[in-house]
Amino acid sequence: MYRFIARRLGSGVVLIAALATLTFFLLYLGAGDRIARQLLGEDADDAAVRAKEHELGLDRPIWTQFGHWASGAVHGDLGTSWFNGQDVRTAILSRLSVTVTLVIGSTLLTVVLATVLGVVAATRGGWVDRVVQFLGVLGHAVPNFLISLGLVTLFAISLHWFRPTGYVRFADSPQLWLSSITLPVLALTINGVSGVVQQVRGSVLDELGRDYVRTLRSRGLPESRVVYRHVLRNAAGPALSFLGVQVVGLLGGAVIIEQVFAIPGLGQVAVTATGQGDIPLVMGLVVVSAVLVVLVNLLVDLVQGWLNPKVRLG
Repeated sequence: MYRFIARRLGSGVVLIAALATLTFFLLYLGAGDRIARQLLGEDADDAAVRAKEHELGLDRPIWTQFGHWASGAVHGDLGTSWFNGQDVRTAILSRLSVTVTLVIGSTLLTVVLATVLGVVAATRGGWVDRVVQFLGVLGHAVPNFLISLGLVTLFAISLHWFRPTGYVRFADSPQLWLSSITLPVLALTINGVSGVVQQVRGSVLDELGRDYVRTLRSRGLPESRVVYRHVLRNAAGPALSFLGVQVVGLLGGAVIIEQVFAIPGLGQVAVTATGQGDIPLVMGLVVVSAVLVVLVNLLVDLVQGWLNPKVRLG
């Protein structure tokens, strides 16, 4: 198991390093004059622009800039924002918990709904299967910002059950915290659960046709035990792989959801930094996002290895 984890971590570190290197060169090549004028204003004279480039280190060779950034990043120093002077690591970590809360909540809800609906659709068939598939296609086809607006209109404005916008920390008020994240989590879940449902349904149908299922049934085991203890365990592998991809998609979907619900997460930071051209902050977001993706994939691999030892041996 330790070698299994070490291999996954090693490949993850290589992925993060490659992504950070590529992103750095794409962002910094030719950024000097453009960024300096954006910071100083279009009316700034050439001398002021050159001085700003020197202050930011943009007049140095690109490899020197990359070496300086990489040496700091290895030690946890992601630089300083060019627009507000805030430490990049602090700016990201202060918002990270909000986004992670939304993603974890949506993931847990997705697992529960996808498992129940996928198994029901596969075992019942008929009109139940068709309804589940239709709802899955509908949830995938409707953009998440429209789903968000619909949830706000119905549950916040019309019924007054939840807060329409804003975010309350759990430490301040657990009840208001739950009210502030419920609709965003539902919006992320509705848009993301459809693909996982289809994957669970297809995997369960494949397993139900195997010989060991007929053997278990011939021994008189209850159908619920056959399905939920044996079939679902063997069908979990492909569904987990797809769920890992879906969680990565939830990180991207959270950017839009946070804008709709005015939630101060990484989405707001990403939109602001990208619009301003705040390259150090964008680089920090790329690195942190890559780390999250690697950790999610590692967790999925560990769960798959626990369910199926052949994965570890492979």
